[in-house]
Amino acid sequence: MPPKKAMKRTASVPPAENSAKHAKNNKHRYEFVPAPNLPRRQIAGSILSFGQGDVGQLGLGEDVHEKTRPAVIPEHEDIVDIAAGGMHNACLNKDGKVLSFGCNDEGALGRDTSKEGSETFPGFVTLPEKAVQVTAGDSHSAALLEDGRVFAWGAFRDSHGNMGLTPRGNERLPVEILPGVKVIKIASGADHLVLLTGKGQVYTCGCAEQGQLGRVAARSADRHSRYGITHLLTPGLITLKATKKLLFQDIWTGLYCTFVKEYHHGEIYVFGLNNYYQIGLTEAIVHPYPQVSKTFSGRAWKHISSGQHHTIALDEMGQVFTMGRKEYGRLGLGPNCTDAKELVPVPALKSIKCIDACTGSTQSFAVTSAGELYAWGMGSSGQLGTGKEEDVETPVVIKGRQLESRTVIRVAGGGQHTVILAIPRPIEDEITN
Repeated sequence: MPPKKAMKRTASVPPAENSAKHAKNNKHRYEFVPAPNLPRRQIAGSILSFGQGDVGQLGLGEDVHEKTRPAVIPEHEDIVDIAAGGMHNACLNKDGKVLSFGCNDEGALGRDTSKEGSETFPGFVTLPEKAVQVTAGDSHSAALLEDGRVFAWGAFRDSHGNMGLTPRGNERLPVEILPGVKVIKIASGADHLVLLTGKGQVYTCGCAEQGQLGRVAARSADRHSRYGITHLLTPGLITLKATKKLLFQDIWTGLYCTFVKEYHHGEIYVFGLNNYYQIGLTEAIVHPYPQVSKTFSGRAWKHISSGQHHTIALDEMGQVFTMGRKEYGRLGLGPNCTDAKELVPVPALKSIKCIDACTGSTQSFAVTSAGELYAWGMGSSGQLGTGKEEDVETPVVIKGRQLESRTVIRVAGGGQHTVILAIPRPIEDEITN
């Protein structure tokens, strides 16, 4: 069993597709694909946290180092989006303002935390415009603004250590990523960032050592290769060897992998780490370029999330599937299961409609249409919210005094902590998102 102390996970540039002037002149026909589902500001609630909190990632102050049941972070009841990083979090309120809390060693909070203990409570990040989405990785965060600009802060890491966020190095305050290009969705892996544009194109930047950028060969993935580091930290387009040009309509990330949904047929292209078949390809190796993962074929997918070595997927019908490594019960398939090379429906949730699902590093979560939270996998730091520090091999409903008057609508898993978004009861019989 790993130690309970939170540990960080380790693990020529194409020009921007349009200049700002070109985008302005083509504003009425600029967006090609519809924007994926983003948080709705009319549904706002409170943040609850549990798990390891030794660096302030629970948002409950410097004296709270652990919670095994969900605890409400006070004074913030207007939250519409949450993102959990390795040891920090980013949240979005209904006014489009971004808050952050947790470890700020490499600038992942994007704000001044020189006042002692200020990183252990939510604080506002200064941005030039209202945001519509936030993401968080191990040591970085990002925000998508209303006007399609993306700002990020913090740093990426690779096997050599800190990479910086841009070719300039770490960015402790928000900086614009990919100027002149309108973005409609962002996604963060442990140490990479993925951006979907209104033209149906996908850009990536960050660490490429596990193939997660989808555009960098193994020989040029090391920052000390003759290719250097600039091509890694500068967003570049993913491309395919196929002669036809593909357009994409959605993106998701795992810690060390990426999933992109093709626009016309809905096929899921994957790239990145596949050592436990967690991206659904037949060879258990790193895959540095996009390939169709056939295990996703035949269903419409609402959300895909991948942890260290496993993946969870939620289809449009509300059914939850998992694949990858079985250890610690993270697949939710019971004590006698084997590693899953393809997506398998989670038996305990087969007759339950879910509206959200995600992974942490080695744990999994699902939110039902009735507002209940299910959890399973590694729980040695209380990150499952069961009230105990033990692993769970099949999904269990998470209960607690703070949930009795609240309905869960979203969940985000971090390294050894978890945050959830919940709204007050009573509500409608079902939340259809």
